[in-house]
Amino acid sequence: MATETATNRLTRLLTMVPWLVNRQGIELEEAAAGLGVSVDQLESDLNLLFLCGYGQMPDELIEADWEGGRVFVGNADTISRPLRLGVDEAVTLVVGLRTLLDVPGLTERDAIERALSKLEAAAGAAAEPASRVSVDLADAVDPGVLARAREGVESHRRLHLTYHVPGRDESTERDVDPMRVIAAEGHWYLEGWCHRAVGVRMFRLDRVEALDLLDEDGTPPEDAAPRELGESIFSPTESNLLVTLSLRSGALWVSDYYPVESETEEPDGSRTITLRTADTAWLERLVLRMGGHVLVTSPEDLRERIAARASAALAPQTHDVD
Repeated sequence: MATETATNRLTRLLTMVPWLVNRQGIELEEAAAGLGVSVDQLESDLNLLFLCGYGQMPDELIEADWEGGRVFVGNADTISRPLRLGVDEAVTLVVGLRTLLDVPGLTERDAIERALSKLEAAAGAAAEPASRVSVDLADAVDPGVLARAREGVESHRRLHLTYHVPGRDESTERDVDPMRVIAAEGHWYLEGWCHRAVGVRMFRLDRVEALDLLDEDGTPPEDAAPRELGESIFSPTESNLLVTLSLRSGALWVSDYYPVESETEEPDGSRTITLRTADTAWLERLVLRMGGHVLVTSPEDLRERIAARASAALAPQTHDVD
């Protein structure tokens, strides 16, 4: 007997829930026949619904009751009707899927191409604006580096890295027992046990200058555990640069998103924060993008560097005319 895939079962559940919500009290046997499944399969699916919802609290999970021979489904209003996408939502999904196809080392390309094809066919002319949107994938990773990092994880082989450390502007040689490859905050990362640091470290793959698979066992120590990523993947250390920022009302979210060391509310409603960073490139982009809502107070050289970049961007452009 063939084993049902998780995708097929999910598809059936997404169809089943709104169907049952709109037929409250339907007899169990009639519901099974209407859904084209056996009674045993229907009961198994209803049991699974107790673990489904938009959260983990009891009042956030779907409720199902069929003990009296009739089926009742509750707390499922969010999926009680078929999904209807607006134009903006459809365009966003199309752009996102097209961008995802450009990600190096992608292994699920066929599934994404099928989903994109179906979405474009369903959206029709409404998806046409997506063709005018271009997404720049910054910090592109060498596909070979990404592929070898994944191979190291899957085969439990040690990796040898030549890794560039921006904060010290130097390259270091490291042997790493790989644990996982993840994508977060627009970057690819390799997480593993670093023999140089004698601890778990996260390496941005666009900073890897060379990566080699070694013929050595790469199983991390038993006590090595992946990092809890939370809202931000960056975990500052005392050796990182300390930066002081002044946040105006339009940028107060920065102190909630990034790990800060101190935070002070000012009388005018602004907020002064300090944070540490090993790489100022992202911070410079953030300050420039926020257009005056984020100001660097210290260090002075960083403040001057950002001011120079802003002045250059605002300077009138001259063109030679023949």
